[in-house]
Amino acid sequence: MFDFRLKVFHTVARRLSFTKAAEELYISQPAVTKHIHELEQQLGMALFERIGNRIKLTRAGQLVLHHAEIIFTDYRNLEYDINQLKHTQGGLLAIGASTTIAQYLIPPLLAKFNQRYPDVKTSLTNGNTEQIEQALFEKSILLGIIEGNSRNPLLKYVEFTRDEIVLVGNVKHQYGNGEPLTATDLRNIPLLMREHGSGTLEVITDELKRLKLKITDLNVAMYMGSTESIKSYLHHSPCAAFLSLQAVQRELEAGEFSIIPVKNFRVVRKLQFTYLQGLQDKLAQLFIKFAKQNIAAE
Repeated sequence: MFDFRLKVFHTVARRLSFTKAAEELYISQPAVTKHIHELEQQLGMALFERIGNRIKLTRAGQLVLHHAEIIFTDYRNLEYDINQLKHTQGGLLAIGASTTIAQYLIPPLLAKFNQRYPDVKTSLTNGNTEQIEQALFEKSILLGIIEGNSRNPLLKYVEFTRDEIVLVGNVKHQYGNGEPLTATDLRNIPLLMREHGSGTLEVITDELKRLKLKITDLNVAMYMGSTESIKSYLHHSPCAAFLSLQAVQRELEAGEFSIIPVKNFRVVRKLQFTYLQGLQDKLAQLFIKFAKQNIAAE
């Protein structure tokens, strides 16, 4: 129904690679080159220029990409509206979520969503908050779900739910004298921290400022790229870590970890949907509505 050449162009423009576009579209690289050449002939202008082994969009290519984004959004919304008339839902919805959300919060919601709308094909990728926002700009996902206080003017943010960050440690080890830790106590405990670019690290850094502490004031034993890695490390170490309460619920209930109270320290953060400003993708909006209704019902 739709011009496949425009899809090929859109994929090459996103990836800035004929080879990667061919892999993503499951066609040969010569076929990609042929489609781009035919589109350039039709338009009468070059869409890409080569710089060494790399390619970049020409001004004409940038213009075509801008309109292609609008066209593909209209395509998806047309498919959505047609399915509404048929009393069904279908289409493709690519979601990206920051690591903690992707591991602990979204999978149960996606399972319910896929049961409710079995003809909608969903995908979920994960990364830290910076990576999810970059994926939105690259158009590899339509909807992001992130933690932290990001406020990029090119993105729209919609609050989803809230989550608390707590300091936890292995129950086999003693932290302090049983009273809530002071800022001075916190300086002396070996800590595991999420990597730079993580929304978790961002909100912890902001809250530490209230205690007149910087990350560099703390005894950071290691930065780690995932909550699961930190949890696994804590099982074998006297370190402590600031983690999502949702992420450690099972370990707390099993008596493996305990919450370590810190005086005048409480972090309740917003978890947010985010998507490109001006992008009103109806399937993404359907998922936002579904997720907010189901999280409120729990």
